[in-house]
Amino acid sequence: MQPVQVVKEYAHDPAAFCQGLVFHNGKLIEGTGRYNESRLRQVDLDTGNVEIEVKLRDDIFGEGVTVFQDQILQLTWKNNQLLVYDAATLKFKGVVRYPQIDPTLREGWGITHDGQSLIISDGTSRLRFCDPKTFRVTRKLTVRNGRRAQTHLNELEFVDGHILANVWYEDKIARIDPGSGQIVDWLDLRQLKPGSVRWDKEAVLNGIAWDDSSRRLFVTGKNWPKLFEIKIPPPAN
Repeated sequence: MQPVQVVKEYAHDPAAFCQGLVFHNGKLIEGTGRYNESRLRQVDLDTGNVEIEVKLRDDIFGEGVTVFQDQILQLTWKNNQLLVYDAATLKFKGVVRYPQIDPTLREGWGITHDGQSLIISDGTSRLRFCDPKTFRVTRKLTVRNGRRAQTHLNELEFVDGHILANVWYEDKIARIDPGSGQIVDWLDLRQLKPGSVRWDKEAVLNGIAWDDSSRRLFVTGKNWPKLFEIKIPPPAN
């Protein structure tokens, strides 16, 4: 595993069960989970203050988020819905049903894009590449750690030609080749988990956001009181 370097620490709402994180127009967009508690938020990076917040219905469990062009896309866990919002205002615009994306898609976990395709994880070893206009799957990719299929792929971010993926219950991030599906290397984030949640099994690493213009990478976790800007080494091979 490759170590990461902490550049800076920021405040993060410890009540936020982070399920998705993205950096957009100088702000963090964060999706949180759990029934009765799920939100979509615009957050000020420097202060951690919530500037805009949308509460999801109590029966919806929010998952990963991404921004594609002028829309925020938020997955739900078992509700079979991809929620669509205006990226500037967070105003709700509509729903894309999972059967429209792929009849075999049962759960939503993480979502990102490579500039051409949306990329969705569902907790298995499969990633789905989707047309951002029709939302239909165009390609499926099995992620492998050597020869073994890597399951529990969660929150995603596309950074410098690779897919970064949180793995549920792991304190490390997989860096994935989007062509072959092979895990190129692992990023070691074990030292980042705050002491206040160290013994909380559910307070796992989850949330990766890339600021492409300033080339900054941010990570946090579920109910973590901190968000970290980190520097990662180049791929091992």
